[in-house]
Amino acid sequence: MRRDYELGFILNPEVSEEATRALLDRVEQIVANYGGQIVKVNHWGRRRLAYPIERHRDGIFVFIDMILTPETVSEIERTLKVSEIVLRYMTRKRDPKAVQKEREEREAREARAAEAAAAEAAAAANAPTSEAEEQASEQSAEEVVSVAETETENSPAPEAETDTVPPTSEESIEA
Repeated sequence: MRRDYELGFILNPEVSEEATRALLDRVEQIVANYGGQIVKVNHWGRRRLAYPIERHRDGIFVFIDMILTPETVSEIERTLKVSEIVLRYMTRKRDPKAVQKEREEREAREARAAEAAAAEAAAAANAPTSEAEEQASEQSAEEVVSVAETETENSPAPEAETDTVPPTSEESIEA
């Protein structure tokens, strides 16, 4: 019977990124070999510990949500126990009600994302897609601008606008 588990472990802060990735790959390999599934990996990174562990004040925190059989859990724990880079680890069974609620929320989020993508694709399909159409629309916009500029250059300026210039401050004082 498969159950939902959460695995949390703290790694030595002096360990390289490659060693961290190798340990995560090893856990993923064990889960895959036993027919489990990794739902989510939360890599928190380097954090301060509440108390020193093996003379380390910091640690690299990693949390993994998985769907496993109990036999898989014992194999993962055995692997973490013999690893020198793991300071602490803990595996716990997750509450089925909370897991079901998370799944429903994730499915609703995915459905909304799919709907948004479909609406975006429909909007993109209605927009001009060929380069020739885009160039034609740009050329017609340029023609409208050039026609408007030539009309304003050819038309004489009305005299009423030039006569209604307000007097300067010196002229208004003299009057």
